[in-house]
Amino acid sequence: MHVLITGAAGMIGRKLTAQLTSLGGVNGRAIERMTLTDIVPPDAPAGAPFPVTATANDLSAPGAAGRAVASRPDLIFHLAAVVSGEAEADFDKGYLVNLDGTRALLEAIRLAGGGYRPRMVFASSIAVFGAPFPETIPDDLFLTPLTSYGTQKACCELLLADYVRRGFLDGVGIRLPTIVVRPGAPNKAASGFFSAIIREPLSGMEAVLPVSEDVRHWFASPRAAVGFLLHAASLSRDAVGARVNLTMPGLCCTVGEEIAALGRVAGPRATARIRRAPDAVIARIVAGWPQSFEASRAAALGFQADTSFDDIVTAHIEDELGGRIAA
Repeated sequence: MHVLITGAAGMIGRKLTAQLTSLGGVNGRAIERMTLTDIVPPDAPAGAPFPVTATANDLSAPGAAGRAVASRPDLIFHLAAVVSGEAEADFDKGYLVNLDGTRALLEAIRLAGGGYRPRMVFASSIAVFGAPFPETIPDDLFLTPLTSYGTQKACCELLLADYVRRGFLDGVGIRLPTIVVRPGAPNKAASGFFSAIIREPLSGMEAVLPVSEDVRHWFASPRAAVGFLLHAASLSRDAVGARVNLTMPGLCCTVGEEIAALGRVAGPRATARIRRAPDAVIARIVAGWPQSFEASRAAALGFQADTSFDDIVTAHIEDELGGRIAA
């Protein structure tokens, strides 16, 4: 099996690559080769038991999507995207990368011909939903995004469903919760503070909290996100059915509960490193985001969420900090 990962230089792309390299296969099929692509060249995993090609490729550029699928990968994880804050700040770039790049990839698959019909797992987002919300969002709530990023992801979900319906590919879209704790430097995502208020204090640095502690949101760890992607790749077409876009299960908690979990795991010195600095722009964006979901279809299909925020904090310490936290 040939696996293609777009957006492979991103955090989830890197972790997915590492997991696939470790497993050596997906759903009982051995990986025979892997292609990694992103706007910058991704790092090829060391010691992979199969050939790995890493390339820089902008899927929205003319001909780029065709080159990405020219080798006819069997399984495509489409993760390439501009994050929420950047998509809101740069309207043109958001639509070019998130919508046009995805449409170009779908078209390249359709035009490949010769019976080519790969499986695609598309990383969507809970940003496709917009306020006002019910207390808990059901699987069949209509999409009314309130950000450009959410609109772009919603458009891509519709495209994916139509291309699947027409038989051009076998695809499933998974609406990821906000991923915490993201390692590394902060990105331009409006949701970045959810990770920063855990990540920075654990490393002995100050973190800025731009919203109130009663803000409630829907979370998943990087471990859970990779698990979602792999499980989605293993689902049969009959199991998924005609509604190919699924809301992933997650963990619902407030910012205050996040901070309390940090305190239980790392102590009061860590929580003391969080500085409150209200930001009206961030608060407005976050106010338009959903807070809690049923995710009953995904649960019935076997997707598994994190069980507590304490576990999410602990996983970050184990995976990114070598089990050590700053004094």
